[in-house]
Amino acid sequence: MAEKYHHGALREALVAAALELLDTGDIAPSLREVARAAGVSAMAPYRHFADRDALLGAVAEYGFTQLRERVLIADDAADERTALVAQGRAYVDFALAHPALFRLMFSGEKSGGVPEGDTAYTVLARRVADIAPDRAEMATLAAWGLVHGLATLLLDTRIGTLPANAVDAALNLLVDGMMVQGSTATG
Repeated sequence: MAEKYHHGALREALVAAALELLDTGDIAPSLREVARAAGVSAMAPYRHFADRDALLGAVAEYGFTQLRERVLIADDAADERTALVAQGRAYVDFALAHPALFRLMFSGEKSGGVPEGDTAYTVLARRVADIAPDRAEMATLAAWGLVHGLATLLLDTRIGTLPANAVDAALNLLVDGMMVQGSTATG
């Protein structure tokens, strides 16, 4: 089969095809399936990826980039409290909108680990440090644990029917606790 991507965008086309396949189910696709979906030969992916894990690693990296962008947009709020709640909401919404990608990002299906550098986690950590500077590390862990746990429970349908505002209410409760603890720690 002749390749469609002679313009140098084969790598991006393969990642896009893998993302589309992930959106249709929650089983990570094979290299052959991705090649077929991208309209290229079965051997074409090997020009950019050593194996399926390398391709899935690139897909997960793309997911982490997208998650960071959504959290950054949410962080642009009028005040610290609103920004932190919006970040949590963005995290949960991303997971619900892209369940297979979200699972892939945090699974052993990809090579490498959670990306280092400026990530969704570091955006969260900076905002938490504004609210709870004396306990920033543990407060960040609590915030991430809450949003990741909520996302996972919602994806796995481990939580029954929730009121429409349940996620925001849980996030507000966490931020309230950070703010109360912050005022007593400094006062």
